[in-house]
Amino acid sequence: MDLHERLSAARPAVAPSRGADPFAELKNRIHLAVIGELGPQLFNTNMDPNGLRERVTADITAQLGTEAGLSRDDRDRLAAEIADDILGHGPLERLLADDSITEVMVNGPFEVWVERQGRLSETTVRFTDESHLRRIINKIVAQVGRRIDEATPLVDARLPDGSRVNAVIPPLSLSGPIVTIRKFSKKRLTMDDMIKLGTLSTETVEFLQRCIQAELNILISGGTGSGKTTLLNALSTAIPETDRIVTIEDAAELRLNQRHVLRLEARPKNIEGEGEIPIRTLVRNSLRMRPDRIIVGEVRGAEALDMLQAMNTGHDGSLSTIHANAPRDALARIETMVLMTGYDLPVRAIRSQVASALDMIVHLERLEDGSRRVTAVTEVQRMESDVITLQDIFEFKVERVTPDRIVIGALEPTGLRPSFLHKFEKRGVVLPVSLFSGNGAAPDFGRGAAR
Repeated sequence: MDLHERLSAARPAVAPSRGADPFAELKNRIHLAVIGELGPQLFNTNMDPNGLRERVTADITAQLGTEAGLSRDDRDRLAAEIADDILGHGPLERLLADDSITEVMVNGPFEVWVERQGRLSETTVRFTDESHLRRIINKIVAQVGRRIDEATPLVDARLPDGSRVNAVIPPLSLSGPIVTIRKFSKKRLTMDDMIKLGTLSTETVEFLQRCIQAELNILISGGTGSGKTTLLNALSTAIPETDRIVTIEDAAELRLNQRHVLRLEARPKNIEGEGEIPIRTLVRNSLRMRPDRIIVGEVRGAEALDMLQAMNTGHDGSLSTIHANAPRDALARIETMVLMTGYDLPVRAIRSQVASALDMIVHLERLEDGSRRVTAVTEVQRMESDVITLQDIFEFKVERVTPDRIVIGALEPTGLRPSFLHKFEKRGVVLPVSLFSGNGAAPDFGRGAAR
């Protein structure tokens, strides 16, 4: 048998899995050796992180020095990858360090996608195998005191920088462990940044900042990844330093710069299935904390009723976000969430509560070109019959879509004047009428059609 026949006979009948790492066995062996040598030093919180990384890298380099047949580039790359596994988030480390990436999506160990400027693309990043990915997931969720296993196969967590993490493992996932990381920019976006990005217009920014100062209750609606939390963070900069703010979230991700901020985070069930503290309990408790403003990171369940009650009991200036396709859909979702409380409330009573609690809805969309735009600033008016009337104060108008699917348009005033101007007068906030005049036309002081 010649050399070609011997190689053919030795070739496996089944091709290796997609993305297989030729250095997988070597990396696992050195990984275990370094962990076994350093032991408890890896979990010593008092040790300098830079010093620990230098020690780990030195040990890895020493281990790699005993391996023959490795080029210098391979040694440097393997040393960095093994150090990331031991101290960081493994293959994800380089993606998390890339500021141009806004989302990281791991679809099993051999398929990793990222989002840049609203567009998805596959990367060459791979995990060694499923157990390698599970180790990284366990490290992430353990940092925030949560757990993931076959009994609780899905979890929401966050990274130290505030990035949101969702993980799902078998048996719920049929394609291996799945991780989705919503990254937050290290630089917090301001209203001026949003004007440059085209998310908001100058007139809309001036209007929204005055709305915050006038203590209007504002709901930010939009789809997944449309930028609701980013806008909420930007809007919060207009809140005066003298206000006492309570933030309530499922996984803490809001970053407010005011001095007087109290942050509350919901707690999931423990291993015995007990100890859960839902958002609804935190909303009710926040009323006893003498808040000037209550910010609920996202309303997604029965806590909607408690949020409405808070807005109707003197806590003006509250902010929250909700998933919805349009401002009208946001109100319908709130009604549904209130019914989830189990109380047999008439729909008219719920709508009356919503109409008196909310002043305005700011709706965002992620357009075809991946850009995030505010497409409507809508006033919530009074009840007419059994329907809540709405009117758009600002509306996004599409001029055209280029052949490469770039959306050209602008957020413009509709010319309608809101009916809550008395709240600005009450707070002593000046609101120029010129903000509501579209294209230089005189503003229409009519109430506007309901939609």
